[in-house]
Amino acid sequence: MAETVSTQVTDAVTQANVKVLAESPAMSLSNLYQTISQGLSLSAQNAVNIQQQSNIVHQTTTTQGVSLLYSIDTAATGSATGKTLRADTPDALANILSVVQALKNENS
Repeated sequence: MAETVSTQVTDAVTQANVKVLAESPAMSLSNLYQTISQGLSLSAQNAVNIQQQSNIVHQTTTTQGVSLLYSIDTAATGSATGKTLRADTPDALANILSVVQALKNENS
């Protein structure tokens, strides 16, 4: 005995299948767009992190450079004083003696 299916039922099933098939490209493109946007946002986040790390390296380098410049000034003064003290010329020794006496008179 053959059973017949109502045409309204077959039409409803057909329309549901067509709806699913019609929505497939839109769903796949929306998934693709979400994946691309997430990848792009992660790239931007990584770029910011790399820039911040680079800034920290630059700040550290600047701090070390300034510290080195300050220590070079002291070393240069010490070196010049040492060279002057090692000089055996009477003019240099007379100048040093006059500076020492001026400092001694100023502190008294």
